[in-house]
Amino acid sequence: MASVTIHRDEETPLVTADESPIQIQQPPKSHTRDVHILSLAFLLIFLAYGAAQNLQSTLNTEEDLGTTSLGILYLSFTFFSVFASLVVRILGSKNALIIGTSGYWLYVAANLKPNWYTLVPASVYLGFCASIIWVGQGTYLTSTARSHAIDNNLHEGAVIGDFNGEFWGVYALHQFIGNLITFALLSDGQGGSTKGTTLLFVVFLFVMTFGAILMGFLHKRSGNSKEGYKDSEADAGESKSLKSLCKSLTSALSDVKMLLIIPLIAYSGLQQAFVWAEFTKYVVTPAIGVSGVGIAMASYGAFDGICSLAAGRLTSGLTSITSIVSFGAFAQAVVLILLLLNFSISSGFLGTLYILFLAGLLGVGDGVLMTQLNALLGMLFKHDMEGAFAQLKIWQSATIAIVFFLAPYISFQAVIIIMLVLLCLSYCSFLWLALKVGNASSPSTSE
Repeated sequence: MASVTIHRDEETPLVTADESPIQIQQPPKSHTRDVHILSLAFLLIFLAYGAAQNLQSTLNTEEDLGTTSLGILYLSFTFFSVFASLVVRILGSKNALIIGTSGYWLYVAANLKPNWYTLVPASVYLGFCASIIWVGQGTYLTSTARSHAIDNNLHEGAVIGDFNGEFWGVYALHQFIGNLITFALLSDGQGGSTKGTTLLFVVFLFVMTFGAILMGFLHKRSGNSKEGYKDSEADAGESKSLKSLCKSLTSALSDVKMLLIIPLIAYSGLQQAFVWAEFTKYVVTPAIGVSGVGIAMASYGAFDGICSLAAGRLTSGLTSITSIVSFGAFAQAVVLILLLLNFSISSGFLGTLYILFLAGLLGVGDGVLMTQLNALLGMLFKHDMEGAFAQLKIWQSATIAIVFFLAPYISFQAVIIIMLVLLCLSYCSFLWLALKVGNASSPSTSE
């Protein structure tokens, strides 16, 4: 309907020629501009937070303060994700993004003087901020893509995939850049010194401040209202009520499509926690030492970013998403099977190359899952984007929290077996979803 209106505007008499180009050309520029700003802002914020998170288990070792604070963080993340859709609807996606950055800033600042009285409260607050910033991100990016598709008469699924590919591709570079900064500032034996870590976190705070400022330059988005789903004031009021929140959560969990996606969402959180907590500890460090963790994570981030960009470009609908997810699942399975078989290469350069290869494959899998899950939710749940992206973060953060708390009590081999089983189950569930939606010829995938 919107595309017809655009064509009529293009065919109006020359009397309105002065206004017509502005009305037609400006929105597309602002849409792509907002994606660039959003991607860069997240890169700056998370290159600092990601590196700080990677250092928790090595810097804050007294009474396991670092790992415990991360477990608390993701428990808080899980709890607040239940209410995140309501908060984002009240605040608006842009305001949620801006407020969400404050939690990451305070968490990194707490690392300047890490103790139970600074890091734990910062972790709890970050859990709240993380829940609204990620629901806000998914809602903002999807509504931006949908507006761009309508204004330019483009295929909606392709634009959603393209925008997600750019965002996740740029975002994934935070591991690469953040770890390089960490390596540069903590080299020369300063890794355990107060002076070295203080300088590192001060630099991170400066970078994050610039990222937070960038958020302010985003255009406001009205989420679903642009699509006409919540046009009346009565509907808007209902969307902000706790009753509506409960209804949204129960409807999401009673939706067969969501139930079939949840296992893959849970696995995506599990594989991220595996990389942060298990892979670096039991695979990278024994093979190439503590100094090699930064290089391995940089390889992980680089392949994650490249794969995200490529996967986003190739996404056009459910068929392409199914093929891309299959490729990502295969890449993850290869790594898990090699680790389960305890296959290794002991020689110097080849051994390092092999570890970087495994890290790269894990990055490929993560890039595929993050781009395709976000694109899929945006396509299938147009009427409740906030609720859909809240479900994404609820299940991801819950899985990550479980890993941080239980990993010390479970053997590395047991973790790999659990991951392989969940990967197989989640992939089968996803294929069932693809078959079900494909047979139903859902408008969500055909638009």
